Amino acid sequence: MGRPKKNREKKRRSRLFRHRATRPGQSPGTIEAPTDAPIPTLTVIAYGPDLVEEKRGVRLEEIRALRGQGVNLWVNVDGLGDASLVQRIGDLFQLHPLALEDVVHVHQRPKIDDYGDQLFLAARMPQLSEELSDEQISLFLGEGYVMTFQERVGDCFGGVRQRLERSGTRLRQQGPSYLAYALVDALVDSYFPVLETLGTTIEELEHDIFTDTGRDNLARIYDLKRKLVLLRRGAWPLRDVTSNLVREEEWFSESSRPFLRDCFDHSLQVIDLIETYRELLSGLLEVHLSQVSNRLNEVMKVLTIIATIFIPLGFIAGVYGMNFNTETSPWNLPELNWTYGYPFALGLMAAVSIALLFFFRRKGWLGAPDE
Repeated sequence: MGRPKKNREKKRRSRLFRHRATRPGQSPGTIEAPTDAPIPTLTVIAYGPDLVEEKRGVRLEEIRALRGQGVNLWVNVDGLGDASLVQRIGDLFQLHPLALEDVVHVHQRPKIDDYGDQLFLAARMPQLSEELSDEQISLFLGEGYVMTFQERVGDCFGGVRQRLERSGTRLRQQGPSYLAYALVDALVDSYFPVLETLGTTIEELEHDIFTDTGRDNLARIYDLKRKLVLLRRGAWPLRDVTSNLVREEEWFSESSRPFLRDCFDHSLQVIDLIETYRELLSGLLEVHLSQVSNRLNEVMKVLTIIATIFIPLGFIAGVYGMNFNTETSPWNLPELNWTYGYPFALGLMAAVSIALLFFFRRKGWLGAPDE
């Protein structure tokens, strides 16, 4: 794999979303540890074609000694709670102060910066347990080393570590630039298990909506949309990062182009899945709202039918409730003096109700219409 030219002019080319998290009154490059961040733990893997050695909880002096042995190093820092230690690590590897500032200010969008003698990359790694969250992964690629900074313990690089332990693998044969590619590829692939879990949840939600078995469907839809928005914020700029890696001729050799293009293809697949799931949720939201509207219309239809039936019944009851003098005229409701006058009035009301129900049935307003 290609290595950077030592005589290149040091420069900074912001590839994507140049953003400085400098706070008011704070000069650029200031290192300040995130609140409640865990204390950093250093792990170093020294590897080559014929050796691999992993040390956990190492000190800076041990890393300094390993740098002088001519082996490739992968230094991983779990936790950012000690700003002075992060600064000393930066001094040891001569990391750019603006890049270190981005490391501890953990709300960066995925981007790639070329500082001449080192390549800096920031990305978001999703994690799904009870809730979906993400953390910033900062990666430095330099002469003979790769360095990664993580907010907390736990990552998606287990497969990369296993490949480093096996002899004869491409990771062991190639230099740090290929290790950097493998780590970025693992970051991109970490989106797929999360999306698979969300896809299963969306299928269950779709079943519940069409079978009307859940009353909290609306809250579930918006919760899934919020999770997809979180994934989208990390995946869209990550696509541009992988695209820029393909064009990095100074750091990656021509033989690595197919692997970088494959990583770029994976980032496109991630975005396609996210957009597909967002469209599905938008469709499910419309279906859910349509069902709610239809149920409301059904309720209003039943209430309207009941009110319509009682309109003539109220009219009949109102007529018979008037005061009439049957001695003045025999047309003044003679049924008032009739023995069966009261049953006749009730029967008339029942007949009107049955006639209206039959009419509504024939029109298809009540149940299925008659053929």
